[in-house]
Amino acid sequence: MTFGILFQIIGSLALLIYGMKIMSEALQKMAGSQLRHILGAMTTNRFTGMLTGMFVTCSVQSSSATTVMTVSFVNAGLLTLAQAISVIMGANIGTTLTAWIMSLGYNVDLTSVVYPSFFIGVILLYTRRFKYVGDFLFGISFLFFSLVMLSSAGKALDLAHNADAIEFFSSFDTSSHYSIIVFLLIGTVITCIAQSSAAVMAITILLCSTGVLPIYLGIALVMGENIGTTATANLAALGANSQARRAAMAHLVFNVFGVFWVLCLFYPFVNMVCSLVGYDPNDTTLSQQALAAKLPVVLAMFHTCFNISNTFLLLWFIPQIEKVVCMIIKPTTKNDEEEFRLLYIGGNTIMETPELSLLEAQKEIISYAERTHRMFGLVRELLTVTDGAAFSKLYSRIAKYENISDNMEIEIANYLDGVSDAHLSDVSKAKIRAMLREISEIESIGDSCYNMANIINRKMNGKEDFTDMQYEHISQMMQLADNALLQMYNLMLGKKENYDANLSFNLETEINNYRNQLRSQNINNVNNHEYTYAMGTMYMDIINECEKLGDYVVNVVEARMGTRQKTA
Repeated sequence: MTFGILFQIIGSLALLIYGMKIMSEALQKMAGSQLRHILGAMTTNRFTGMLTGMFVTCSVQSSSATTVMTVSFVNAGLLTLAQAISVIMGANIGTTLTAWIMSLGYNVDLTSVVYPSFFIGVILLYTRRFKYVGDFLFGISFLFFSLVMLSSAGKALDLAHNADAIEFFSSFDTSSHYSIIVFLLIGTVITCIAQSSAAVMAITILLCSTGVLPIYLGIALVMGENIGTTATANLAALGANSQARRAAMAHLVFNVFGVFWVLCLFYPFVNMVCSLVGYDPNDTTLSQQALAAKLPVVLAMFHTCFNISNTFLLLWFIPQIEKVVCMIIKPTTKNDEEEFRLLYIGGNTIMETPELSLLEAQKEIISYAERTHRMFGLVRELLTVTDGAAFSKLYSRIAKYENISDNMEIEIANYLDGVSDAHLSDVSKAKIRAMLREISEIESIGDSCYNMANIINRKMNGKEDFTDMQYEHISQMMQLADNALLQMYNLMLGKKENYDANLSFNLETEINNYRNQLRSQNINNVNNHEYTYAMGTMYMDIINECEKLGDYVVNVVEARMGTRQKTA
């Protein structure tokens, strides 16, 4: 009998975590890119940042999603560390709504709401327009259903009349800070392992509502959950840059400091919270039914009071928190620009919310494009170098860039492949297809650059040289290609709505026309013996590679803009 109830509790907790996950992801999909715009736009000062974090967390019902998103924004350079800290503070307030939802589940019979929600959710799941609403209804129905199952399991377990359970919890002195710290550590460890503060809150409510776990120890578990929940953002930041890891560390510092000062004022603070909901911790005359109704509300109220008090206390000390985390996490030595290193993504940094991972991938593609543009600049420089040693050194750098280009394409593609394994909206699936095309074309640009470097290297090792006229024509063609690369990079940096694709298409047409003109002229020049056939071939090979580069640039623009343009 006991094992059956135990499995019911474990299964209910699993259903609760799953329900929270589905509900959170559905809300984020419904909100779409608006969440990213809100976070980027509404963090002008510490107060708006705090309100933004609170609003977004209430919207998606996941402080982990908000903090991981914030860390990724810092990693991408969209938020400063100070802005991120204020958003994380707000997220701590927003997450208290989850505790109130759970307390509602223990005080109201939700079975009459759950089953109709399942039925409506199934219908909506098969509609294209309201599919995510159906996901949300399923998620919240699973959440409420798990709470109903936990409540019934708690009653069936009847811990209030279990002598062993009563003796175990009675062995802890609730008036001792030692006992409080022990349960605080237990709450922290369980939350780190389960990666779900909601699950720990549900366990705490279950134990307290049966009457065997004193409210002081239950609140200690809730405090531990506040520390343990910071593990998600810190894990997500492992492969990120220093500022992103500092943002994740700020979340930990914020919660640890909050727990520290509440521990110093623990009993007065808890008694104050209890008085707000009309509960006396020392009253032993309350019935089991009264405890089941009061204690979930006490825990939710403590969670709210703790996070609001801690936020308004530390909101004034954001610069000091920033200094502390900068002292804890030292800046890493800046890598050589020619070392292969992804700046924004990595094998272990796919975010909990796949929709938001696309932002990281897009920033990495921008970095990829910028690095390829720099590679083309080295090729232009290589054309003008005459000293043998300097030429060899520069040629080796270009070869290294080519290797980096190949590796970046593979790593970004693998990352996008990992993101695509999750449930994505149709818009996000289309974005992934466009991104995969972008990186393929950018890698082709790198190949063209390397091909040009090889041609110039063959010319350098030969006995002949280009004529002044050939150098001039190559320089003009490379300038056109450089302009095309610059236009592509500007498009990727900004919003496609503000970009005129005709700028790139016109440049590509100009490159094609110039290539055709030089091709006809080259035949005449060879026939007129102005230079040898071999030099004419190498000369046109460089011109043709520039023309191919222009085609690849247009392909990137098409992928980014979602348009098609026939190129010659």
